[in-house]
Amino acid sequence: MRKLRLLNKLTLLMVFVFTLFVVGCNKVDDGIIPNSMGDENLKSGKAIKKGDLTIVEIALDFAGDPADAEGEFNELVKALLFVDAELGTGLVGALNGTDQYTVFAPTDAAFMALYSALGVGGIDELPAELVRDVLLYHVTDGRRASNSVVPKMNVRTIETLLGVSFMVDTTPMITAVGNTAYFVEMDGALLINVSASNGIIHVIDTVILPIVP
Repeated sequence: MRKLRLLNKLTLLMVFVFTLFVVGCNKVDDGIIPNSMGDENLKSGKAIKKGDLTIVEIALDFAGDPADAEGEFNELVKALLFVDAELGTGLVGALNGTDQYTVFAPTDAAFMALYSALGVGGIDELPAELVRDVLLYHVTDGRRASNSVVPKMNVRTIETLLGVSFMVDTTPMITAVGNTAYFVEMDGALLINVSASNGIIHVIDTVILPIVP
């Protein structure tokens, strides 16, 4: 596992994120590879072309109206900022760098369901160490398109940055330590293979847990 860089000052972090937000808002071509193009590349045996935006920039670009939950990552961004501020983990910096990662990104609705189940009002009401571990459980090293995540037969084990694995079957369903999740579908297509410059994002409908709740 690569060591995540530590950010020394919260003020520098906030300036950094604000800059990313401005860049993301002003960018016309976001470089996101749609699911259909990703599928065509995979079927022809080609790697999915890298996008122009980093994983963090895509998360910020998708953030929008909280009333439209699917495909938006407001709560995911809040969680990243929370653990960086509380623990100095440098997750934002790592996911905005050049190292390649695959992120299984829960939607805002997924986080809201988690808050409701835990009886809390938001991410900052949870222990920072727990949030850090949950976030690391959603990330694996390298660019892993859907054909290297979803098996053709049986199940596939995904090793995460937390050091705890989860399983994916052919349906495709994710079986985590503490719960299960599915890939989000919109307009008849799965929101998978979203290509960043530094990895790939697959959108999921549940915050998967590395512990039994």
